Amino acid sequence: MHDVARTAGVSQATASRVLNGSVRNVRQENVDRVLTAAAELGYAPHLSAQAIARGSTNIAALVVSGVDDPYFSSIAAGVTQAAEAAGLIVTMAVADRSPERELQIVGTLRGMRPRVIIMTGSRVDGADARDALVEELHAYREAGGSVVLISQHDLPFHTVSIDNYGGARQLARALVGLGYRRLAVVRAGTGLRTSRDRCSGFVEGLREFGIDVDERLVVEAEFSRRGGCAAARELVRRGLDGTELVFAVSDVMAIGVMTAFRDAGLVPGRDIAVAGFDDIGPAVDVVPELTSVNVPLQQVGFRAMELALSEDDASRIVPVATNVVLRASTPPR
Repeated sequence: MHDVARTAGVSQATASRVLNGSVRNVRQENVDRVLTAAAELGYAPHLSAQAIARGSTNIAALVVSGVDDPYFSSIAAGVTQAAEAAGLIVTMAVADRSPERELQIVGTLRGMRPRVIIMTGSRVDGADARDALVEELHAYREAGGSVVLISQHDLPFHTVSIDNYGGARQLARALVGLGYRRLAVVRAGTGLRTSRDRCSGFVEGLREFGIDVDERLVVEAEFSRRGGCAAARELVRRGLDGTELVFAVSDVMAIGVMTAFRDAGLVPGRDIAVAGFDDIGPAVDVVPELTSVNVPLQQVGFRAMELALSEDDASRIVPVATNVVLRASTPPR
């Protein structure tokens, strides 16, 4: 810093302001001279030192459950768009749906002092790490950081909350309107709230019309495409017994269901209908195009970053509405 200031012919304080992005009280000619000197000398700010001086860096940390799921990549796109507009750089960590790993990540991020931590993914019931996670996030926030969750609202922080229950209930009503009466459900473990809320909403929507789902036609599997494949194979093994439609609690699971049915000699959309939830990009790339519940995922990510950068101290809940999108995978009966 001293060398940059001397080369630019300015004070060290002026050089520091320019290189730390605080140029409001610095003449433009001095800004240009400092930046030119820094480039000539190959100067780069010491980010760790800046973090100590400021209390945070220009980093926004995004914690996701996985990187191979278009659900999270779509959210990440929205987060990145809002972060770039605010002059922040996004870094990503993968928790792999493990509360313990999530806790470890947050503890590590506290030491790195990002300006923002955004956590995505369903909360997991009965997780021993919950109280410890709340404590870590509180400590991070008290040190000047901002926390936003994209999830169910059960932690005392800003939350962007998706209407999983209501969306699934609307889907059930729409499918009944198309003439479906015998339906199966593919879900993840009941401890995963996103899956549980979507499953509950769907079942309740059917019950409005006096339709119950046979327990033999409810299959639990991994919350992934591979899990959807395994669940569909299990349904075939048990015997579909006239099942008209399978609802999977996520699009990635639904796409796995369609693959397994084809392997079993069934044509999705003709021999058996399939519906999902999230309306990820690949939902319109599969054949037939997948009926789903649209969640504006990129908008969710963008809104989460906006909320993180707001001046609100009190925890806020930002609800996100969903809507049903009917496609060729569920033709009228």
